[in-house]
Amino acid sequence: MMAFAERTGLTSDRPQVRYLWTDAFAVCNFLSLARETGDQQYVSLALRLVDQTHQVLARHRADDGRAGWISGLSEAAGAAHPTLGGLRIGKKLPERRPGEPFHEQLEWERDGQYFHYLTKWMHALDQMARFTMEPRFNLWARELAEVAHAAFTYVQPGGNRRQLAWKMSIDLSRPLVSSAGQHDPLDGLVTYAQLIATASRLSSETDGPTLQEEVADLMVMSRGSAWETDDPLGLGGLLTEACRVDHLLGRRLFPDPELLPALLAAAREGLRRYAANNDLQESPLTRLAFRELGLSIGLYALGVMLEAERGGLARSTRISGLLSALAQYRPLGSTIQTFWFEPRHRDNATWTAHRDINDVMLATSLIPEGFLTPFPLA
Repeated sequence: MMAFAERTGLTSDRPQVRYLWTDAFAVCNFLSLARETGDQQYVSLALRLVDQTHQVLARHRADDGRAGWISGLSEAAGAAHPTLGGLRIGKKLPERRPGEPFHEQLEWERDGQYFHYLTKWMHALDQMARFTMEPRFNLWARELAEVAHAAFTYVQPGGNRRQLAWKMSIDLSRPLVSSAGQHDPLDGLVTYAQLIATASRLSSETDGPTLQEEVADLMVMSRGSAWETDDPLGLGGLLTEACRVDHLLGRRLFPDPELLPALLAAAREGLRRYAANNDLQESPLTRLAFRELGLSIGLYALGVMLEAERGGLARSTRISGLLSALAQYRPLGSTIQTFWFEPRHRDNATWTAHRDINDVMLATSLIPEGFLTPFPLA
């Protein structure tokens, strides 16, 4: 984490290289390190990273003709509410201009806004609020949720079903990719519920968005959805969200108790298919570490749920059976982590091409509590 901080300009005079997904995980990692070590330097780094991410990704790009906060707010108002315009992804290439032809491969390298990256940043801000007991971080997360939800939601042509666009322009004025991300409604639903729970405990629920309508909207979008995937990052996300739903249900803070068994069943099917593929036998040159490490983190989340079960947490027979069936896949997590912790497996162009996200997600797999488990509130 310290090498990442130095390399990306957080603790050095190097250019500030901010990327929203990576920075969200990094904030949680620094808070996890602070809790484990008691060293306040890590809290300072998390705070600095939040500020720097807002200063870079909540503003227009240096190569853009526009300047200032992407929300259009004044300098003072933008500093007080930095998330009201969303945050850029942080891709190297500028976004596709209006009227410019769509190029599928090139679009992966172009800037814009991703809903599933924004939900990760909401979560990081919420963890900051819980760790520091400062409601402003939760308020920023809820303001981001309200703005993102309004911008990304649209009605499918020729129908009346609402869904979330996968990618929007930097100013949230137009979709860059309209097709829906498979798990975006799930990410939003679980994250919004967590933000509401934190706000109620920090006595800030009357300050800013309540998100009640947004939760109801995502429950409708999620109804009847197919969550199954054998993509390792997607599988890790399913298990992570299941762990958060389990945590919220245990405190009666989640609106849909039927979602947890649906997620666990989807994860069981996806892990069955993934384990049969033998992808983990391939060369490191052909594997994307951060996607596999996402699964490692998710399998740790599975362990959290299994430990709660062994600790006497009352659950339905169905959920207990699903957790028991999933337990056989837990060793995959340590297999992935051990493989990528080996320096020789990281000494190649495939790793270094994604070094920042790989380093940070490897760190998360080693200290996952700051990302997985909501910090307790007094």
